Amino acid sequence: MRWTLDCTTSQIELEQLHLTLNRDPEKPVDLLVSQLLLNRGIKSWEEAKTFFRPELEHLHDPFLMKGMHTSVDRVLKALETDERILIYGDYDVDGTTAVSLVYEFLSRYSSQLMYYIPDRYTEGYGISTKGIEFAKDHEISLIIALDCGIKDYVAISLANSYSIDTLVCDHHQPSSKVPEAFAILNPKQQDCNYPYKELCGCGVAFKLIQALSLKLGLSIHELSPYLDFVALAIGADMVPLDGENRILAYWGMLELQKGERIAFRTLLGNKKEFNELSLTDLNFSLAPKINAAGRMKHAEQAVSLMLVNNEEQAEDLADQIKKYNLERRALDQSITKQALKQIFERGTEEKATTVVYNPSWHKGVVGIVASKLIEEFYRPTIVLTKASEGELAGSARSVKGYDLYAAIDACSASLIQFGGHQFAAGLRLKEENLIEFQDAFEAHVAQTIQTEQQEAELIYEAELAIYEVEPKLLRILNRYRPYGPNNPQPLFISKGIKVQGPVRCIGKDQTHLKFNVAHCEAIGFGMADQKELLDGKVDLAYHIEENTFRNQRKLQLRLVDIKPSIL
Repeated sequence: MRWTLDCTTSQIELEQLHLTLNRDPEKPVDLLVSQLLLNRGIKSWEEAKTFFRPELEHLHDPFLMKGMHTSVDRVLKALETDERILIYGDYDVDGTTAVSLVYEFLSRYSSQLMYYIPDRYTEGYGISTKGIEFAKDHEISLIIALDCGIKDYVAISLANSYSIDTLVCDHHQPSSKVPEAFAILNPKQQDCNYPYKELCGCGVAFKLIQALSLKLGLSIHELSPYLDFVALAIGADMVPLDGENRILAYWGMLELQKGERIAFRTLLGNKKEFNELSLTDLNFSLAPKINAAGRMKHAEQAVSLMLVNNEEQAEDLADQIKKYNLERRALDQSITKQALKQIFERGTEEKATTVVYNPSWHKGVVGIVASKLIEEFYRPTIVLTKASEGELAGSARSVKGYDLYAAIDACSASLIQFGGHQFAAGLRLKEENLIEFQDAFEAHVAQTIQTEQQEAELIYEAELAIYEVEPKLLRILNRYRPYGPNNPQPLFISKGIKVQGPVRCIGKDQTHLKFNVAHCEAIGFGMADQKELLDGKVDLAYHIEENTFRNQRKLQLRLVDIKPSIL
């Protein structure tokens, strides 16, 4: 793994921004603050002010999005005439939170609502014909499809034949042809002039209720209680944490930190210190549980939990979902081992891609397995399993900077269908076309991937002396939260470090490292195999955090990498 200093900006730009920010001599701004802002594309006082003080009033006018006027008019008509509305969404965190958000908001104005989440295994991703038949059988006249629909031509055509209108609220990359829906909300449409393109599915859903609220006379702050859904979806879907997403995530985290939603309280544990929750915590402790419902059973259980107002019912649903998550973890660990064994047995360690297949693998965890395989073999990866007789389905994950969607699109002649974005995708193909697709994918990636994209890279913000790691610096860094793509948690390095005191292997399986460096604790999760490096001087790459134990707070370096030092 190579370490690279983030030096995308010039010294002149840094000096200009630093001078601009230091307009008040009584409140000097540290040079590191300016550097971190510039690394995130912040180049002026106003941009810095907006970054550190994101306000809901900074959100764009939702009616700038193509199709919004038509969508809002159709929903308002349905509410006024007491039509039956079906809220339809994908089975992942982004889809289930979007369904929960829109259902909860519209339930203030209608009792004629239903929601529908397709079964991951019998219906697959997107709007299914089974879902349309369900709508017809329940006399639905309007479907609001969330986090899906942009490529569901057949299902939407079927809905049209039943005189059911469909509003598509999606964020996935559209094709040149879009379905004949009543209206489509997707900022990535080529002819959509909406200023921000990187909303998640739940973010697009929020823009719909924001537009509705303007027509219904509600203020933007009256929508704050729904933003916990949006923050969770932003974190889980790994969309950029800039622009509108930063505003939505910032205010959504404030809602989550109140600990008021029963569903999240029960999934995280009522004793959790909610006021200290971070978006990273959600990605590791909350999102996987919600996803587990759809992976192991049915995602409607996750929606039921997120909408419930009864503590006892919430506890029962949360207990079930926690069990699903434990089953999911055991499965993905087992399948990852099998997939690695397959790579070694086939001698494909040096290829440009990883494509593995086993008909018995659980479809619900193949995406997780693909991500884990990239940790071992850093390259575009596809994990496939049997979907039905003669058909395979799977998930794909990419490496930094490589457009996976474009690569799969280039090989799509071998596929039944596919969808996704630059970093992650899903696909389906006939079993007889596996070798053809595998060869085409390998050839395309080998020809188009850049050398620097084939090695994992750590981009650090600055080199620090250990004595510079202090509480004041941590307080400054905390103002950059919430972290995510385009606003990563600042990574630092320190060189020529000599460990003080004993080095301990900790954890249930003794796989983690813990030791002291000057006045800080250092912890390296899953890094016990690097213990011997610490016998001499080392260079450390780390995040600066705070560890609380028995009501005592202490600075902690969360290690990302360790290298022998040449100093």
